[in-house]
Amino acid sequence: MNLIALGINHNSAAVEVRERVAFAPEQVGEALVDVCEQGQVEEAVILSTCNRTELYAIVPEGFNPADKALQLIDWMANYHHLSVEELRRCAYHFEARQALQHIVQVASGLDSMVLGEPQIFGQLKSAYAVATESGTVGSELGRLFPRLFAIAKRVRTDTAIGENPVSVAYAAVDLARHIFADLHQCNALLVGAGETIELVARHLIEAGVSGIVIANRTLGRARELAQKFGAEAVLLAEIPAQLLDADIVITSTASQLPILGKGAVEQAVKARKHRPMLMVDIAVPRDIEAQVGDLRDVYLYSVDDLREIVEQNMRSRRTEARKADQIIAEGINLYLDDLRSLAAVDVVKDYRRMAEQMREIELQRALRALARGDDPQRIATQLARAITNKLIHAPTAGLRQASADGRQDLLAHARKLLGLAAGHRPEAPAPREDGDFELPPPDTEKPGHTLQ
Repeated sequence: MNLIALGINHNSAAVEVRERVAFAPEQVGEALVDVCEQGQVEEAVILSTCNRTELYAIVPEGFNPADKALQLIDWMANYHHLSVEELRRCAYHFEARQALQHIVQVASGLDSMVLGEPQIFGQLKSAYAVATESGTVGSELGRLFPRLFAIAKRVRTDTAIGENPVSVAYAAVDLARHIFADLHQCNALLVGAGETIELVARHLIEAGVSGIVIANRTLGRARELAQKFGAEAVLLAEIPAQLLDADIVITSTASQLPILGKGAVEQAVKARKHRPMLMVDIAVPRDIEAQVGDLRDVYLYSVDDLREIVEQNMRSRRTEARKADQIIAEGINLYLDDLRSLAAVDVVKDYRRMAEQMREIELQRALRALARGDDPQRIATQLARAITNKLIHAPTAGLRQASADGRQDLLAHARKLLGLAAGHRPEAPAPREDGDFELPPPDTEKPGHTLQ
């Protein structure tokens, strides 16, 4: 197998390098054609995300895969106008089985910054689709990627690799799912307008929360974020009024003092007639006074609580990753077995084609002799002898050479391939009274053989 996988990712290269090596969506088609021409590879797929840029390629016969990988890394550096030495320092490459394993690990989320994240599977399928449209996917990658996608899908369905949240933002939303039976009936108040709150808002929208209010020290930033999610923007001063309708409160600000005290929350709980309220404080220092957790009907969690949940979930995902490795190994073994079977099919086809050509040549010679009026029995004998000699000539020469080279292993394999029992010489068929030969009866004990 002449497959190689190479590139950089979040483990091997800083974000400054990853940004410069990334392919814009509109560049990928052109780059694929260029790498096949300039890099002299037969087939290629390019995957480019915020955390990785990788190239998967089929190397032509006769080329050293390691040398070709270095050449392709140099191509990538030149394409993006980078220093070759700089890119070589942070690039990696895999060959053959290791390349197969790497691609499946990428597709399964096992090689992601967040272990088990699901988005990469869709990104890799899109990369394959773009390469197919660009004409850089041939028979080998066309056979390979669907099988690798099937293995990755089995990892996702047969393990819990992606089930437990491993980000603080997602863990906060997951808590809400455990406390409220139906998030579609819940309203959320988010305090702050940074990246964490934006991620929380995205998860809440995906979970189906009824409405979101974003409170921030500056109204402009709150409005900017609120527009992305169809939310309402308010100032921090309006939080007490907003608490009356807030079933979920999640805070993440840079304030050095608490924004929410026990008194304000207690009043809101009474006005809500003791409907439960989930409060998650992701900030350090805290945005919510610790005493709020003493109130009935209030479930208060701090960032430390979430981190403990995340760490437990990471341990769970690592356990599932070990199961995933077994699934991947089994899937790759089956794929490689199929490849070897395909190789045998090609050999059988070529041998059959050669045999048919020999038969046709000898048949035409025999027909010409019959047309001349030669003895039919002599012609039939010559035809049988000529076909037999031609069919056994190449194997006989090969066996003699193997014997001369001392290759007893090849001779043993040849006996199996030719259907010869070890140490047994097949007897010649016995002649019948009519001059023909008595053939041995079929082996009725073999599976699948039935008498008609």
